[in-house]
Amino acid sequence: MIERRTLMKGVAAAGSAVLVAACSGDGDAGPADGGVPAPEAPPKAVLTAEPAANATDVSVRTPVTVTVAEGTLAEVKVTNPDGEELPGGLNPEKTVWTSSEPLGYGKSYTYAAKADGSDGKPVELTGEFATVKPGKEIRATLNPSDDAEVGVGMPVSVKFDAAVKDRKAAQEALKIETSTEVEGAWAWLSDRQCNWRPKEYWPENTEVNVSANLYGVHYGGGNYGKADVTTKFTIGRNQVVKVNTPDHVMKVYRGDSESASYPCSNGKDADPNLNTPNGTVIVMSKEPTAIFDNARYGYTNVKKKWACRISNHGEFIHENEENRGNIGKANTSHGCVNLLEADAKAYFDSALIGDPVEITGATADMPTTSDVMDWLLDWETWKSKSAV
Repeated sequence: MIERRTLMKGVAAAGSAVLVAACSGDGDAGPADGGVPAPEAPPKAVLTAEPAANATDVSVRTPVTVTVAEGTLAEVKVTNPDGEELPGGLNPEKTVWTSSEPLGYGKSYTYAAKADGSDGKPVELTGEFATVKPGKEIRATLNPSDDAEVGVGMPVSVKFDAAVKDRKAAQEALKIETSTEVEGAWAWLSDRQCNWRPKEYWPENTEVNVSANLYGVHYGGGNYGKADVTTKFTIGRNQVVKVNTPDHVMKVYRGDSESASYPCSNGKDADPNLNTPNGTVIVMSKEPTAIFDNARYGYTNVKKKWACRISNHGEFIHENEENRGNIGKANTSHGCVNLLEADAKAYFDSALIGDPVEITGATADMPTTSDVMDWLLDWETWKSKSAV
């Protein structure tokens, strides 16, 4: 009996030792015992860029942006093929960097960005992209020029040095700002010219700013705008000329009042080809001495003083002392408004480019073939020529 009890006690002791060893092994297991370390958590910050890496035919007007989520940007560099950095800046939160300058045509750009994550871990992003290469860069010009003072009939004219297929895209890049509210509209007079005119004559003293943000605009057919152009000008006093051709008188109005009246001789009434045609035109240019040639009617190199061109059809207001006997009495010119020299000089000195000239009473109408025929179209017809 004693031996049996002793044996059972020993077994119990042995069992107790095994349990202790097992518990000790579970608590101390590590790589030395064949264990695997826990993987490190990935950085929280995520960097992205637009245009994306390896993008091609990127618009030069598309801003480059680098954005970080769950972190802040520490450094962003976008460089052109010459290693020059593209200007740009961060938002107040330092989560978005945006370029501040348009890209160049047909160039490759690289970007490199660094950010610090909200978990303290840094992240980096690199990439490159390429911009669109135009088939042709089309240049545009604006009229009136900077700081000009013009008459109340002056249109704004945008002329392109090649045809524009996508007129809507080009027109949407054009903007007019005025110091006083003015109703007006754009109209395409050809595939190379888009003009803006007010519904009625400009209010005098209006300040006008024109922006043609055409760089990077796709005109269709692989052609793009060459550059942005702007102009600012001022509308002068309200002066309008009125000529009713049978009256042989040219009247000048300032505002609603007649300020001058000059006897004149206009185009021949009997020949529609020689009329001073009906319509509202504008003073297009001023020449102290102009040379007139028309072999069809037998004259060349004829010089006349104080000439104001009023159309591209061939009409001027100018001095013609050789026609003095008919001035104020009969219409005998080849389409121009003839004045006595003193009167021509007085009017010349008073005129601004863009002053309206309203002609009535002739047997023919002014043709709408000139590139300055804005006021020959009624308002509804004008608006119908818009591409937007």
